Amino acid sequence: MSTIQRIALVLTIIGAINWGLIGFFQFDLVAAIFGGQDSALARVIYGLVGIAGLINLGLLFKPNEGLEREAQAKPTR
Repeated sequence: MSTIQRIALVLTIIGAINWGLIGFFQFDLVAAIFGGQDSALARVIYGLVGIAGLINLGLLFKPNEGLEREAQAKPTR
């Protein structure tokens, strides 16, 4: 996993936690920290989380390296 993918994964987890807080407690942590949903900094964070989610779509369709190694190790008949 590359550094960009790891950063994207962390941002996606942050976004998921924020959505969980909104869903369960009606509390938007990003808005609370960065000055409301309409502040420029909060909008940048929301945008970065959205881009991170798109980057992580690539991980969903990436072949599993463990399965590839296992397939190569098995002899064919």
